[in-house]
Order: sequence, then C-alpha cells, then structure tokens
Amino acid sequence: IPNVGEEPLKDLDETGIIRIGAEVKEGDILVGKVTPKGEKDLSAEERLLHAIFGDKSREVRDTSLRVPHGGDGVVRDVKIFTRANGDELQSGVNMLVRVYIAQKRKIKVGDKMAGRHGNKGVVSRVVPVEDMPYLPDGTPVDIMLNPLGVPSRMNIGQVMELHLGMAARNLGIHIATPVFDGATSE
Repeated sequence: IPNVGEEPLKDLDETGIIRIGAEVKEGDILVGKVTPKGEKDLSAEERLLHAIFGDKSREVRDTSLRVPHGGDGVVRDVKIFTRANGDELQSGVNMLVRVYIAQKRKIKVGDKMAGRHGNKGVVSRVVPVEDMPYLPDGTPVDIMLNPLGVPSRMNIGQVMELHLGMAARNLGIHIATPVFDGATSE
C-alpha cells in the first residue's frame, strides 16, 4: 500500500484483512486494497516512464477500506465471500469482505437491551447509583427488570441465570462469562 508505514499494517494478516480482536479507531485500515492507476490518471512524466520501463513503473493508489467516522471499536468477526467458494456476488465483484466492529457505549433511554436467553426490553430510565435500590449489605442494584416479563414468556434460561448469580454471590464466588466470546474453561 503506497505511502503507508508499518504501524497501520500491524493488525492486517497476510491477505491484507484485519485480524479478529484488533482494536480499531477512525481512519484505520480494515481491508488493504490497491488499484492500479489508469493511463488517464498518469501525468506526462509518468506516461513517459511507463513507455520506457513498462508495467514496473506503473503506480497503484490506495483504495483500502477504512474505519468510518465514529466507528471506533473492536473487530468481532470477518466474513469473506468469493466466487471460488460458490458465493453469489454482484457482477464485476470477485471478493466481498464484511468486517463486524463492536462498540461500547453508555446506555440511554430508548436503547434496547437483550439477555443471553432472548429476554429483551427497552431502557425506560437511567438514574444515578444513589437513587437505585440496594441490598442489605449496601451493594447497589445494577439493573431492574419488570418481574411480569418472566413467567408469561416461560424463559427458563433467564431464571437459571438468575439462580446461578444468586448462588455465586452466596458462595462468595465471582462468575463472569464474556458476552461475545462465550465461556471458557478458566
């Protein structure tokens, strides 16, 4: 890639695609791509060099896919679609790369949240920690759900997760399962 140092390329693999787990910020390269400059893009001097030395003097321009404005986050998945693998692509497209970026944001009223078991709801109010109810030992509650949403939906996974949390708290054990990566044996 012309006029690009080693630092912006450090998270790209050998095919020029960003690795999963890389932290990216605005302007970072997600998919490295170069396009040969056409004859009409060349200046008179460049055309002369091209005529003398052939294709070796031909320049390429950087047409890499970059992180858009406000797209900072962590790369969670990369999907590659090619005609060789039998994927249906638009005419003239040989390869399609989709990069999925997860962003952390503060919740606000109107945001939709979902649990691991399909339970979902809309944030109706965000209050300071001092306005939340607290447990007998003084620990504040992080989130409150309407209890009427559990039995009518018969979501047993949500109830089991609640019981696991209560058991871990009573045993003094800290249990955390990553949201996107899943549980590990550690």
